[in-house]
Amino acid sequence: MQEKWLEWAKQIQSIAQTGLAYGKDEYDLERYEMLRDLSIAIMSEYTDIEPVKVRELFAGETGYATPKVDIRAVVFREHKLLLVREKSDGAWALPGGWADIGLSPSEVAVKEVREEAGFEVKAGRLLAVWDKKFHEHPPSPFHVYKMFILCEITGGSAKVGLETSEVRFFGRNELPELSLERNTAAQLHTMFEQYDESSGPSLFD
Repeated sequence: MQEKWLEWAKQIQSIAQTGLAYGKDEYDLERYEMLRDLSIAIMSEYTDIEPVKVRELFAGETGYATPKVDIRAVVFREHKLLLVREKSDGAWALPGGWADIGLSPSEVAVKEVREEAGFEVKAGRLLAVWDKKFHEHPPSPFHVYKMFILCEITGGSAKVGLETSEVRFFGRNELPELSLERNTAAQLHTMFEQYDESSGPSLFD
């Protein structure tokens, strides 16, 4: 679960970002810049990441502060779940990534499966929308909503992409080492349950 210091740093950054976007008074803008610098200092102190890098990743956005959206495609074949091995950490995840401007969630899910796993799929129902802070992910500088979309294979074949090194299907009780930044074992077990129900309601928190 999310550490308190991380929650506070995110809130300070959010206030600063929104204030810089809509503030008019030069003294207020100066104070918002100070708040942003404070959020960067907190992140750098507790993560050992250089302040310049924190500013690029954590405090580089402008406009009204909103959560990021992570789209994950849930694909089954013969009751086994499609996972890809991430080159970045060598662990396994559902195909997916950040939502793209100009694409709907279902279009992102279809694109990510094609690019990361080689299969052509058709998006079906929305299985879950979860706030990352309520789940057992490592600390993240971003506030993230995760969307899990059930997809059906319509063509193609297993093929690695630029960010993946292996493509495989796994049964419920044979999950490999997971990329916890992207998905947890509890989330994947829930995907199996949602798939078995076939017409259950979407989950959210």
